[in-house]
Amino acid sequence: MDEPILSPDERNAINAGRWFSALSPSLKHDILRCAYVKRYRDGDLIAARGEPPEEWLACAKGAVRVSSTSLSGKQITLTYVEPGIWFGDVSIFDGDRRTHDAYAHGDSTTLCVAKADFKKILATHVELYEALLRLHSRRIRQLYGLVEDLNTLPLRARLAKQLLHLVRSYGVPSLSDGSEVRIGLQLAQEELAQLLGASRQRVNQELKSMERDNTIRIEPGGLVVRDRSALMRVAEADH
Repeated sequence: MDEPILSPDERNAINAGRWFSALSPSLKHDILRCAYVKRYRDGDLIAARGEPPEEWLACAKGAVRVSSTSLSGKQITLTYVEPGIWFGDVSIFDGDRRTHDAYAHGDSTTLCVAKADFKKILATHVELYEALLRLHSRRIRQLYGLVEDLNTLPLRARLAKQLLHLVRSYGVPSLSDGSEVRIGLQLAQEELAQLLGASRQRVNQELKSMERDNTIRIEPGGLVVRDRSALMRVAEADH
């Protein structure tokens, strides 16, 4: 399913990424010059835990579901990589094997840089070291924030924060009501519950409560945020 070039929308997603867009034109040029495209169907394996790192990756379309497997053999979703986000560099840096599985969530596209090319770019552009340090620092801050939220915020507030993040990353304005935003990433309630470290039953209860409050609407194809301001108030209530 490989295709030689990114579509205009996929290229825009890469170029508009917060981290990538801040790089110098010459560094961006060298990354894109040696990058190649891979396309996946929903559920396809992109990278497997235990594999040696061979590529530095960016999501250009769809989403990449990062997961691990419990002792009982159940897959647990840890996060979703959205368009414009680069990942896989940690394993290349430390030379260790990949720590998690990565699957396509929906029809997805990745932009890939081979390990050897990644190291050549590092040798040519000292700027990339500093940029990756900033990227890793941001990831660490986000990780600490998630741990803090898990230990200090009630489920309702954590759910509201997660929905706001999904709106920012995958929000699609409703054609019928300009004040509503549909979350374009379709998640089963079990997958949403895994992101929050809670049971599906408890997450379902909170979603139903938000629906009764007219904050969201639950539809067969996903979630619609009806009142973003109300979600923000819930997310900030316990801060």
